Amino acid sequence: MIKKGLWVVLAVMAILIGLYPAIYFLVDRKFGLLNTKSDALLTYDFWNVGFYTHIIFGGIALLIGWTQFRAGFRNRHLKLHKRIGKVYVFGALLSALAGIYIGHFATGGLVSMLGFILLGILWFYFTLMAYVTIKKKQIDNHEKMMIYSYALCFSAVTLRIWLPLLTMLFGDFNTAYPIVAWLCWLPNLLVAFFIVRGISKEK
Repeated sequence: MIKKGLWVVLAVMAILIGLYPAIYFLVDRKFGLLNTKSDALLTYDFWNVGFYTHIIFGGIALLIGWTQFRAGFRNRHLKLHKRIGKVYVFGALLSALAGIYIGHFATGGLVSMLGFILLGILWFYFTLMAYVTIKKKQIDNHEKMMIYSYALCFSAVTLRIWLPLLTMLFGDFNTAYPIVAWLCWLPNLLVAFFIVRGISKEK
């Protein structure tokens, strides 16, 4: 019952934040994190391509990725699982690459920049390894790599949980943001590690 409840919470958060990028097409661009960006950056074509690539394809990956871990669904709909997996890998790889690029312009200086760039690198690596392992029919390793990949993808959710909490705690966005640049994904990766370790012990 508890496990099912956690799945529901994870799915709802993934869907809500997965759809979140649509807001940027419905309201004034000076919204959310874009409020912290300069007008010069907001009119820089390469940055805009990187930003929208990151949020659109990352949103898609987040929106569909959680479905891949439901064993019952996966076993009953293997062809659909493969199709969704291909979309996820494509979206995640593009979003990760774009994230590495726009990470160089992160608000908060070097600490924020390094946090987001490393997140992008690791997300790209684990997603690519998930693809490589399934092509080699290494199903167990594929599952583990996908757990790590989606844990990092889920940083889009945990960032939006941590940021308002730490901003209220410190009373200052600029103090909170560099911390969140690391906090949004390091605990996720740790949780993924213990999940993967548990799977290894069971087998």
